[in-house]
Amino acid sequence: MGLIIIIADKEESLRFVFFLPESQSFIGVNYGEVANNLPPPADTAKLLQSTSISKIRLYGANPAVIQALAGTNISLVIATANGDIPSLAGDPSAAAAWVAANVLPYFPASAISTISVGNELLPAMQNLRLALAAKSLAGKIKVSTVHPMSVLAHFLEQTGGPFMINPYPFFAYQSDPRPETLAFCLFQPNQGRFDDGSKKTYTNMFDAQVDAVRSAVDREGFTGVEIVVAETGWPYNGDPSEAGAGVENARAYTSNLVAHLRSMVGTPLMPGKPVETYLFALYDENLKPGPASERSFGLYRPGDLSMNYDAGLAKSSQGKVQNLLFSALLLSPPLAN
Repeated sequence: MGLIIIIADKEESLRFVFFLPESQSFIGVNYGEVANNLPPPADTAKLLQSTSISKIRLYGANPAVIQALAGTNISLVIATANGDIPSLAGDPSAAAAWVAANVLPYFPASAISTISVGNELLPAMQNLRLALAAKSLAGKIKVSTVHPMSVLAHFLEQTGGPFMINPYPFFAYQSDPRPETLAFCLFQPNQGRFDDGSKKTYTNMFDAQVDAVRSAVDREGFTGVEIVVAETGWPYNGDPSEAGAGVENARAYTSNLVAHLRSMVGTPLMPGKPVETYLFALYDENLKPGPASERSFGLYRPGDLSMNYDAGLAKSSQGKVQNLLFSALLLSPPLAN
């Protein structure tokens, strides 16, 4: 549900109707746990409820986090550990045990929507699907992975699971650090780029990367498979050698992406429907190895839950829009006859 604002003059001549959603079913966030300073799960649940984020993707099945989100209507993607995959692929009873331990105690109070499975995983996914079906949950909880392959697309089309991908315009900019590429990656004004294959003109890298996968999946004949962006983000900090990493670029990318999704325009190959997208990430993961950017994707600080930058996700920012609209109503003159 959301707020419907009808602005009219004193004589009730309609000016416009404005629908302001409290949350968007197509905007989610990733919750990584490679850190030693994360807040209690209950605090994370409260933080999420103060935002327009309606989905969260875990990289495991942390019971404390799953329990904390019970009754919040926040949809969860949970994941199997890589170490579980051999047994899940080779033994249906192992898949049944995994579902019994990680799904049944929490569902449906915790709104688990998808189980994401890691590498070379079709047998493991099939066994998890069978385990869910045995508990009459196959129609309610989907099974997916972030690894693309044609045989996987066949499984997903059969079961209704999403095809999960990780587009990162930030890394595309790293390989081509020109000003025009940065504008293209940040959804800023640019000349656009014409794609010879689709005969479409793209004004941002995100759409181009998503549609490249859409086109590849369609060529395999799987036009009914839904594309889901499992990860995308921009680091607010990085090493001196990491071109483009910084607060202003992170704010521009994330806030413009959120606005792009909310516009409902879709992509050139999928117009009129926003792609379900999980932002990376809710918090920084301070124990991640690698360059500084790897530890600098968080939207919020784990210590005090304040924003690293404002991406327009807080419900309070929507309240500001409401106040501006009502002020405009009070201050504007009557419509001319």
